Amino acid sequence: MTRHRTWALAVVVVTAALGGCVGPFDAGGQSTAPTATDDPTHTATPVHSSYAQTTVTVQDGDGDAELGAVEATIADNGSLRYTGLSNTESLPENRGMLFVFDSERDLTFVMREMDFAIDIVYIDSNGTITSIHHAPAPGPNEDGNDQEYSGRGQYVLEVNHHWTTDRGVEAGDQVAFELPE
Repeated sequence: MTRHRTWALAVVVVTAALGGCVGPFDAGGQSTAPTATDDPTHTATPVHSSYAQTTVTVQDGDGDAELGAVEATIADNGSLRYTGLSNTESLPENRGMLFVFDSERDLTFVMREMDFAIDIVYIDSNGTITSIHHAPAPGPNEDGNDQEYSGRGQYVLEVNHHWTTDRGVEAGDQVAFELPE
């Protein structure tokens, strides 16, 4: 039997079905995920269909209104977090990737091998959005490793570029989802 942990409002159930594009780093610049040479199973093309899935729902800071929801894939280990959305051609509407860490901490994500722009949403251990970055796709002849986006959280949600702006999502809003244990 699988147990689930619910964050934010009990009424809100969130499913994260995003493909990750960035690799997390701690604030000191050290990778929190293995490199391709550390992980012999690392492949250039992530198979998102094999990832666990969840629904991620965002409500305004007062919990009065649902602002949006996405189906997200869950990246909850070093290999999945490292691969993220790298080498993914596009992200369907209302889809995303939820990166899960053991505890809240300072993180930096990069746009490694990304083909499209995304929003990077940092979420604390209580389900509160702490910051949002609108990350453009790397330019021609760029690998995205120099595009760094820092924040504090236990979770990071990646969604299509301006998904947050289009729905009025901002720091202080609440996120809810269930994680398989």
